[in-house]
Parts: sequence; C-alpha cells; structure tokens
Amino acid sequence: MTSASWQARISCGRETGAGFLVTERHVLTCAHVVARSATDAVNVSFAQGEDALHAKVVAHGGWDGQDTHPGDVAVLELDRSVPRKPAEFAAPSDAYGDPPRRLLAYGFPKRYDEGTLAEYRATADQLIAGEWVQLEAWAAHGQPLVPGFSGAAVTLADTGRVVGMVSAAARDPGIRNGRMLPAQVMARYWPRLGELIPTPEYGRAEKERLRELVEERGPEFDGSPECSPERLYSDAVGPFGPPLPARRFGSLWDAAWYLLSEVPDTGAVARFVARLADFTEDAQTRGALRAWPRRPYDRPQAPVYRPPAGTQPWSPILVEIAPSGCGDHHFLVEVSAYNGRHRRVVGSRALPADRVRGYALERIDEAYHELEPGARELIAFVLPRRWLNADVAHWQRSADDDSPLGSFAPLVVMDLERRRSGGLQHKLLQKWQRLDAQPTARLHRIGCGAVGQDPVRLTIGLRRGADVVGFASPPRADSTRQLFRAGLNAAVPVMLWPRTGCRGEHRGGAHEDCTGAAFLDRLAEHLAGLPPSELPSHIHELRETAYASDAAEPHWAYDLALLWEDPRCLPDPMGYLHSPVA
Repeated sequence: MTSASWQARISCGRETGAGFLVTERHVLTCAHVVARSATDAVNVSFAQGEDALHAKVVAHGGWDGQDTHPGDVAVLELDRSVPRKPAEFAAPSDAYGDPPRRLLAYGFPKRYDEGTLAEYRATADQLIAGEWVQLEAWAAHGQPLVPGFSGAAVTLADTGRVVGMVSAAARDPGIRNGRMLPAQVMARYWPRLGELIPTPEYGRAEKERLRELVEERGPEFDGSPECSPERLYSDAVGPFGPPLPARRFGSLWDAAWYLLSEVPDTGAVARFVARLADFTEDAQTRGALRAWPRRPYDRPQAPVYRPPAGTQPWSPILVEIAPSGCGDHHFLVEVSAYNGRHRRVVGSRALPADRVRGYALERIDEAYHELEPGARELIAFVLPRRWLNADVAHWQRSADDDSPLGSFAPLVVMDLERRRSGGLQHKLLQKWQRLDAQPTARLHRIGCGAVGQDPVRLTIGLRRGADVVGFASPPRADSTRQLFRAGLNAAVPVMLWPRTGCRGEHRGGAHEDCTGAAFLDRLAEHLAGLPPSELPSHIHELRETAYASDAAEPHWAYDLALLWEDPRCLPDPMGYLHSPVA
C-alpha cells in the first residue's frame, strides 16, 4: 500500500504540480512545474500534513522550456527539514515485467487539492529519445494523467517504492497515456539521487564516495578532449566492453553513473577512477582516487597488444559482414574504428548483398575521422566463410578513386565463425604468445597434391606446428575448402593464398606447370625473415607493387589474399544471441 506522507503538492505562480520528498529537506519535481521560480515563490505542501513550506531550486536538469527537451528535473530545497520518512526507490528493472506491473501516480489536478491516484503501467523498458518511458492506462476507466500530475512519483502499487516521475501529462482527459522519467535517468542530473537507487553491486557509501570524487574533479575536466566523459568511459570498459551509448554523456558524473547502473563489469568503475586520477593535479585528491578499492572478483582487462620494438600498434577499422537472419542474401554490416583501446561504431545496417560493398566503403572512409593523424591503420574484414575468397582488396576505394582498396592501406580478412569461437580465440592467443618469442615463422606449404588428405589429421597437424600457412589454390572447390577449414580450426594465425589460378584438383602430386606451386615458391621467398606480426604491412607493399606493375603478365601477387588474426589488437567478438533483425 502506497503511503502519501512523502507526496507533495508544488505551486509556483499559476502552475501546480506534484513532487516527492527524497531527503528530509529535498523534494524532486519537474523543471516545468517551477519554471517561474526566478520571479514567483515556490511553495510545497505535503499530503496529510502541515502548512505549506517555502522552497528554492538548488539543482536543475537543464530543461530549456521545450516539451521534447531532456532534463525536465528540478531539485527543491525546503526552508527547513520535515519529520517525514522520505520516499524509497525500487531497482530500475522492477518497473517492468510480464505480466506488466501496476504503477500508481499521486497528483493534484483541478478540484483535487487533497490529491488523487492514477493507475498506469509502463509500455516497455525502451527509452524514448534516451530519456523517457511511455506510460499507458492500466484500465479503460479511472483517473487519467492530466495537468497537476507532472512531478508525481511513479510507484509500484504493491510496495510503494519509486521507479520514476511523471514528466508529461495530457491536456485532453481523453488521452490515456503519458511519459515517465525513470529514476536512473533522473540520477544523471542530480548525482545524490544515485545513492538512493539500488544497484546490485554497489552500496550507498561507495556511490557517495564516487560522487564526491567526481564532483571535486568534474568542473576542471568537462569539455577537455583528453579526459572527456566518453574517453574515460572507453578507457574504463576497455575495447571488449559495452560501446558508448547513442547519446552523449552530459558530465563526468553521467559517465560514472552509467558505469554504476548499466555496466555489469564492476572493475570498470575502478578503472574509471584510476584514469580520473591520471588527470588530477592535486596530490591529495589524486591519492584518494587511486585508493579506490579494487574487488577480488573484478574482471581483469583483456590482454593488451604490445607491438614489436620499433613499431606502432595497429589502429584497426573493422568491417564485419554477418548473416542478418533475414534470408541468404541479406547481411548485417557493421563498421567500427579503434583509436588505441577506444572503439566507436561508425555504422551498422542490415542490407541486401548488392548494397554491402557501397555501404561498407562509405563507412570505412568515414571511420578514418576517428583515427589519430599518426595512427597505423589496418582494414580488417570479418567475413562469412563462404565469402573468404571475396575480392575485397580489389574493391574500388571510392566513387572517384578507381584504385584498389588493398593499395590504400594494409588489408586482411578473418573468418566470422572463428571470431565468435571462444576456444579458437584462446588458441590464437597462445600461438601469438609463442610467435612473439621468435623473430620469424616458417611458411607451411599446402600444395595441390594435398587435396584428398584427411581433414582431421591435417587439423591436428597444423594445430601442433603451423603458424603461417600458404595454400596453392583458392577455397572454391569442395576439396580445397576442406583444407581451408582445417587451417581455420587449427587456429593458424596467418593464411595466404591466390584468389584465382590453380583449382587444386591434382591428386597424388602437383603438375610440373602448376601455377599454385610457383605461387608458393615466390611466397616463401618473399616471406623469408619477416615477423608474422608485421605481415599486413609487408603484404600491403607487395600489393602496391603488383597493382602498379605494367608487365604483360599479371604480377604473381596480384590476387594474393591474406587472412591474419591477432585477438590482442582486434576487438573480442560477441556472438548474437538472436537474429539481429528480429
């Protein structure tokens, strides 16, 4: 049963609305209810209580007067404390359920000076414009949300705990829906509210200390690119963590609260605080930040890629092309840019096959805006297995540049299935750790005569002793595709092959004039003495030479394909739990 003792009636000039007590001196309401507080007095009276109290606005969400503008939150400070128990908050997810939860709002419409109740439910937990949840009437009759309900607490009918605040009411009583500002959204605008909202992994004292630390350092950081909220968030979650939300963070506290309330990795908050300390000049505050407790069950960050001495780390532009779940000829294309350990999704769209190339090329070009001027770019295509032999290196770079994409920057391909296999990614990490300890790797040749070899034995053999594999023929026929599958399942980090040429159908040994054998000879000669970690750069130079050749016969490396995968410098893949277009 909901108690009305902390429910408040707010009046400011000609406007009347609702509010609710959250501390013994602070009341929350909508900013539009007290929009005239600069000239008109703000009065607060409690249901079942004493005479009206005077109040002043002490915090504001930044609402600018437009109905659709965010931040319609105001915090009122009473002229004295009141002997009432403040409202209690529910966990953010408690407002939603199947079947829906019955929600109550206590408002003060015309002719209801003592207040009245309205019964509603949340349509869904999806935020509208990143800010509001839609409310719809619990029944076809009863009290609608009309003027006088703005600022009212939205509570769970069975517990009386607060899940949000009514932020929009209909002028027409016949319209039986409204909007709620969820409690976790309100906490973006008033940090103290975060301490009152239950978060499973953090206690009130921890959240209070974090708020104090952020508020102490916040003003000097807001607006600085190097320690912007987005940059600190990306540092905290690492390259494998949740991406930045679609909206921009409004402050450092907004980013900190998002980590507290939305990111399951508890270690992210500790890393956020540690990065904040890096930009703090005051020694005492810096020490307090670095003393933030790290929990024994915090997830460690993923291994950091450390390039060979004298070389820069890669800054990948990742192009993932995956089945969309909408038929054989439709794909989900996602392009991301990685600046150091910071990931930004440039574009993501489900497309028919004939539109994939154009969309991917446009987003690749756009992704370069995310890279630092001195970044060492690497264009990496993650492709379905049947597309591994696609001519992505030969794609025309743009509408007004006919040069191949593979001549513009280092370009590699990766297998989508292998990227989503935890076991194979683990094996790849182990192989790269071994490769780091040796300056070069010998090319393991799989010639045309290997067709018909038992794929299980080949997989086991390659897993035990092959790090760079060259194929004499492309994965076009069923027999050669089995050889490629063996290399992929053996977690071979580097695989090279000619996209065209010999079809690999010689059994019992290659023909004397086999182009595949000649290709492997030239490849072995070119790769001798080169470290595998630098092969994308060397193959890029080789492609430039091949594309620019004016010889009568095509250069031997004109159609060279390179599969190269180091999980340490490329983002950890996350498989879809359902169809991405469901």
